Amino acid sequence: MREIIKKFIPQWLLGLYHFILAFFGALIYRFPSRQRRGSPKRAAKKIKIIGVTGTNGKTTTTEMIAKIFESAGYKIALLNSIRFKIGEKEELNRLRITMPGRFFIQRFLRKAVNSGCQYAILEVTSEGIKQYRHKFINFDVAVFTNLAPEHIEAHGSFEKYREAKGELFQATKNIHIINIDDENTEYFLQFPAERKYTYGLNQGDVNNRNLQLSLRLIGDFNIYNALATISVGISQGIDLETCKKALEKIEGIPGRMELVISEPFKVIVDYAFTPNALEKVYQTLQRTKNKEQRTKMICVLGSCGGGRDKWKRPVLGSLAAKYCDEVIVTNEDPYDEDPMEIMNQIASGIKTSNLKPKTYNLILDRRDAIREALKLAKEDDIVIITGKGCESSICLAGGKKIPWDDRKVVKEEFEKIRKIKNYEI
Repeated sequence: MREIIKKFIPQWLLGLYHFILAFFGALIYRFPSRQRRGSPKRAAKKIKIIGVTGTNGKTTTTEMIAKIFESAGYKIALLNSIRFKIGEKEELNRLRITMPGRFFIQRFLRKAVNSGCQYAILEVTSEGIKQYRHKFINFDVAVFTNLAPEHIEAHGSFEKYREAKGELFQATKNIHIINIDDENTEYFLQFPAERKYTYGLNQGDVNNRNLQLSLRLIGDFNIYNALATISVGISQGIDLETCKKALEKIEGIPGRMELVISEPFKVIVDYAFTPNALEKVYQTLQRTKNKEQRTKMICVLGSCGGGRDKWKRPVLGSLAAKYCDEVIVTNEDPYDEDPMEIMNQIASGIKTSNLKPKTYNLILDRRDAIREALKLAKEDDIVIITGKGCESSICLAGGKKIPWDDRKVVKEEFEKIRKIKNYEI
């Protein structure tokens, strides 16, 4: 019904509707990002808002920023796709929305102000910006991670998708943090700001060539996330040593390259659902394979959420074919689409690939797919399950959700197999 209504309402009217909601959300909660913390009798500073946007790495970067600022002694609020945190209180994000509605965000910021938080760190999405969820929030720092084709059908083109991301930088006048290695760097550098910091592997104001980070998190993409985070810390007067120590203590981010089983083979769960993110995950894991023992990479490929970005489905399949030895295509979040049709579109990319895996299967039930992957795995193999990360549900037709956690299912199914095969853990 909602989609039908959207077809008949002009875009300008929808935009006005979202803008009015944003205004009233801020009005009801008394524009919390403008207000100073603490008692009116004291000259307290206002809460500072840090917004992180980009195609990939947003959640990890917000989590890293939170760790650095807490290590530096600041009280923070954090809103991302994993959790909502205000000081010591936190809850899982079960909404399945990375950037919730305007009333939710303004209420969140009001609670953060009332709790005495000095910083609020927000994950900012293009869809959120399109619906004016960022309006009437005074951002002090805007962070750009990277950009790759995503949400093209929702925005109409890659250029419009990029423009939506750019809105955050246009609205933020104080500090911009920008990935200088991304091919869209110049676009984001054009927006005026009082101070700008660039970061990259070997270039930029903050770069790994000079810092030589020693992270526990694997993958070059996590080095980029860490460099973005350090740039934010430096912009707020946090010394480099505090930043590095905080980052080097992080053992993992929930659902992001998360090692769930380590012996006798590895099982990793990752959120990757865009071609760019998926390829980076596969490339990173390829480098960890034991080539002498001919270990395999067994990939359970979440099949791209229903109702959006259909163009990338065969692309995801072709990437799995290129990097994986065994591929299992399964259900993810079909919403109102036929899940088998989505899976067949993924499989079309495998079939037409010049580099086909040894075997690939389509298994509709996600638990069955995970179980089959674990059964295929032998000592030192790598099982990588992508598409959902630490998400807490599977979204079906008619708005129905069923409880889910890839990590929990992996442990449950591994325990069954362990008893049968008598693995020694």
